[in-house]
Amino acid sequence: MAGLTSSTIGRKYAMALSAMFLLIFLILHLTTNLLSVINRDAFNTASDFMGYNPFVQFLMQPILGFAVIFHFVMGFVLEIKNNKARPIKYASNDASVNSSWMSRNMLISGAVILAFLALHLYDFWLHEINYKYVEGLTPDAERFWPELHEKFADIWRVALYVISFVLLGLHLAHGFQSSFQSIGARHPKYTPIIMAVGTWYSILIPLGFIFIALFHFITQ
Repeated sequence: MAGLTSSTIGRKYAMALSAMFLLIFLILHLTTNLLSVINRDAFNTASDFMGYNPFVQFLMQPILGFAVIFHFVMGFVLEIKNNKARPIKYASNDASVNSSWMSRNMLISGAVILAFLALHLYDFWLHEINYKYVEGLTPDAERFWPELHEKFADIWRVALYVISFVLLGLHLAHGFQSSFQSIGARHPKYTPIIMAVGTWYSILIPLGFIFIALFHFITQ
């Protein structure tokens, strides 16, 4: 890992791999949460499995946590090093023409998403830790849907989630294709496909999460 992150190219490659892992996780996470809209029992069953399966809890969950931390830390490191490498901004460089707003502000959107993750962990992960390990309460496979549902009773929390998912979509719009570009996946034949998939991904994934939040708020 030290060798991979010792150069700019290596850091970009490592960040791209962590991004791809998180892209897959978002699909799985959205699929599970959509069950709360489709079928209450199915959501409870899936959540109970994810919440108590040793493989998920003690292997996949730590890997996910590491990937999230690594991705954000590496993003900040790359941004700092890029800024140091270009201490003087040339007057002839019109950033609005040469790059998109999102590509120039990935650090800002990333910081906001990181703050949202802190809220999300407070809402759900810390609750699970308290339920299972602090209070040591008896497993209840029927508790997951009501717990999710009541989280979206307050309009301010729904608004925060919606704003965060919109920013996530903007972040993904650039990050999806950038991750493929960083690992060298550039080809006249395949790049347009990657860009098209990235565009739809960055729209549908956030919209799915927004739909879930609004559904639980409206159906209180």
